[in-house]
Amino acid sequence: MKIAIAQINTMVGDFEGNKKKILHFLEKAEDMDSDIVVFSELTICGYSPRDLLDKRVFIEENLSAVNDIAVKTRSTAVAIGHVGFNQSKTGRALFNQASLLYEGKIRFSQAKTLLPEYDVFDEKRYFEPATVHDVHNFKGLNVGLPLCEDLWSQHEFGDRKLYIQDPLAILAQNGVQVLLNLSASPFAIGKDLIRKQLVGNAARKFSIPLFYSNMVGGNDELVFDGRSSVADNQGNIIAEGKAFQEDLFLVDLDKTSKALKLENMEDEEDVLGALVLGLRDYMRKCSFKKVVVGLSGGIDSALVVAIASIAVGPENVMAITLSSPYTSKQSIEDAYKVAENCKISVQTISINDAFHAYQDVIQTIKEDKSAELALENIQARIRGNILMAYSNINGALVLSTGNKSELSVGYCTLYGDMAGGLAIISDLPKTMVYRLSNYINKKKKFIPDSVINKAPTAELKPNQTDQDVLPPYEILDEILKEYVENHTSFETIVAKGFDGSVVKDVLRRVNLNEYKRRQSPPGLKVTSKAFGSGRRFPIAWKG
Repeated sequence: MKIAIAQINTMVGDFEGNKKKILHFLEKAEDMDSDIVVFSELTICGYSPRDLLDKRVFIEENLSAVNDIAVKTRSTAVAIGHVGFNQSKTGRALFNQASLLYEGKIRFSQAKTLLPEYDVFDEKRYFEPATVHDVHNFKGLNVGLPLCEDLWSQHEFGDRKLYIQDPLAILAQNGVQVLLNLSASPFAIGKDLIRKQLVGNAARKFSIPLFYSNMVGGNDELVFDGRSSVADNQGNIIAEGKAFQEDLFLVDLDKTSKALKLENMEDEEDVLGALVLGLRDYMRKCSFKKVVVGLSGGIDSALVVAIASIAVGPENVMAITLSSPYTSKQSIEDAYKVAENCKISVQTISINDAFHAYQDVIQTIKEDKSAELALENIQARIRGNILMAYSNINGALVLSTGNKSELSVGYCTLYGDMAGGLAIISDLPKTMVYRLSNYINKKKKFIPDSVINKAPTAELKPNQTDQDVLPPYEILDEILKEYVENHTSFETIVAKGFDGSVVKDVLRRVNLNEYKRRQSPPGLKVTSKAFGSGRRFPIAWKG
């Protein structure tokens, strides 16, 4: 039997567009003489639809699209992911479902069993888990249709397994001969190798070939990296899809295939691929054509400009250098070097007059207290206002330039440098900002050495550097990874060799600045724990 995997880029709610793309890939699979073509989880409606699932018309349109595709099928079957109604009067009203379509009809459907509710996932909010695990005989072969998390029952999250039930084991007991796993697994650094190990281990354990079809594309904060894979009944990965691209590939189960070597891409290559795809799709799916960036001459804004020029073309990127009384000549020169290297348009706008006007106003309200911090923040807010004005006038998406280190400890200004429609490096620690900048420069010199080598500074007062108030980023980022991503306690972090007073201050800053992060623009997730929907902390709590 010949089985194809189609990893495609769908848009949430675009039923006509998604249906058209599915039928196009079905036609290509038919041309390849495929018996089955496997799409990803919730292909019809896009992942994740979130509270759109509360709208009955959304579910009905999704089912109508499934029927429209079924009518178009002939001998090549389509394994497709969609939302289904739960006909029972108890439990959640919907199923996360996979169906097998061929010869003009929906022939078989299977609901998802394991519904994740950790990190960015909240499927138990909407879906009822499966209680039946059937197989379907197609052309003499018993086919099973587990969905995404159903593959993860044996995976250890930290030091524990989340699930008692193993849907694949049940299917194996029921005589399944090939497993088609429809998935929507978002990107995180290092996750691809984990997925392939899961696929291989499951195929080996049950001596059943396993086809894993993963979504590709950006939807809001999530980026899906594709990289679908196939394991033979010995657990060898024998085929895989492209990274961060749509793809269609075929495996003939009647032929012996050579095992592929499992290895991760470089972290920097992976992150760049995710950010480029995430930005490109965010703009396309939200109908933006151009972006605008406040280009300061620092490394963060330089990296954002470089990524944007790669993602959407330099002709669609505008940079504005917003100089203040504290902006050095070197910073302006560096900003223009970045713009020249990236081949983007740039202009300088002085905020001096606006800043002096604000100074006069603040003098009337400071009441003998220091206004130094307020005046620093005013500069950032003036810049944010100008960038948003440019957005209003030109319809360009403002890209904020804050990194994860700054966002973690609140070293950023509400309604200032946090202003924008998308924060593409908000899940990159500062040390990764440097690593990614150096990686990009290996292919083309986007970012001048003078930008990479100078001490980080907000330039909001004379002779200012980030390390006036923060520990060196090499230390800060290690502490933040332990606390934010690994949920490590204060005592354990200190026991790892970090200075207790530094750790205490960093943790205090993280806890106090949840209110800022709650008001930040959406950011693209690339680490195991990003700020956003996957990290839900109260604003007011005693930490």
